[in-house]
Amino acid sequence: MNDGLTLNTIHLGDSNDVLKRFPKDCIDLIITSPPYANNRKSPYNGVQIDQYVDWFLPIASELKRVLKPEGSFILNIKERAVNGERNTYVLELIMALKQQGWLWTEEYMWHKKNAYPGKWNNRFRDAWERCLHFTREKSFHMYQDAVMKPVGAWAQTRLANLSDTDKIRDDSRVGSGFSKNISNWIGRDKAYPTNVLHFATESSNKGHSAAFPVELPTWFIKLFTTPSDVVLDPFLGSGTTAVAAQKLGRHYVGIEISGEYYSLAQERLKTVKAGSDAFDLMDRKRPVKAKYPAVIYGEKGTYGVVISDMPGISCATGSTVDEALQNAEVALAEFVEELDKNGEAIPIPSPIESVALEKGEMAAFVMRTVGTDNSTPLE
Repeated sequence: MNDGLTLNTIHLGDSNDVLKRFPKDCIDLIITSPPYANNRKSPYNGVQIDQYVDWFLPIASELKRVLKPEGSFILNIKERAVNGERNTYVLELIMALKQQGWLWTEEYMWHKKNAYPGKWNNRFRDAWERCLHFTREKSFHMYQDAVMKPVGAWAQTRLANLSDTDKIRDDSRVGSGFSKNISNWIGRDKAYPTNVLHFATESSNKGHSAAFPVELPTWFIKLFTTPSDVVLDPFLGSGTTAVAAQKLGRHYVGIEISGEYYSLAQERLKTVKAGSDAFDLMDRKRPVKAKYPAVIYGEKGTYGVVISDMPGISCATGSTVDEALQNAEVALAEFVEELDKNGEAIPIPSPIESVALEKGEMAAFVMRTVGTDNSTPLE
């Protein structure tokens, strides 16, 4: 228990009702991706675009009540295109949340680096989503060192032969007011990230239509919490946020209105060891049935798979065969969903079970790329 709150629990029900039973100031971090407006009508009943702000505000009020003053709220959301233009309901929601007393502290961009290619008459396919950061107070908990990343190979050459200017604080030539001292990077092996997060979509949340990658909540949990803090997802879906919290040694609380997803999340969490910091990849060992051979483009050392019955752009890649398989599943799901959004006919390919898995099986369809337009089969 945590001041009347049961930890490491998923509640089956409507967030607007369940949250009212939570005590005040009991949550350290809220991270969620609510239902899309006028989309995914089952099981979320499809919130209409013109009603979205009014629907979400009562929930946001309860979230503000249960969040600790020094806590953070991350809202993953992206506005839809309607009748050829972007709708403004997300921008309207931001303004309404500010009027409710939330501080719009930052906006992170999740770049979906394996986004499926495509275009429409007036735009290209979405490859990013908003991660809006709201807080109750200007001072909040933030642990920036926890998300530092490797400096990169550039340092080996750039720092090898420094000029005299590199060794002093040199002002920007364009008058921006910024200055730098390149020599300060000597000996450093890590750097702070930007507010653009490059994570591939994945479907380890099997059985759920939203491709919410576990790396996304993992990154924010590291940034805004410490072990034993409490993380809440009021639209838990298949449990990805809870999985990330549990493997990082945080407590989780989830709310999910769908009985199907509630059960799925419970099953997923049974496979995750607290503090393990390891993703729970579900069993994906399936036979290969892909029809079309393909040349797979990608970085050297990555793996590729081919989606059944989808010639031409039927490939997905990853650093492992499992990751490539997950990306292929997501690519197919997003492709179908995007067509559905725009009212187009949906050509359903063969089941996604028909992608390659094991190294050495069906080498014509599973390839290790060599960083050029030539690919070689796995041995």
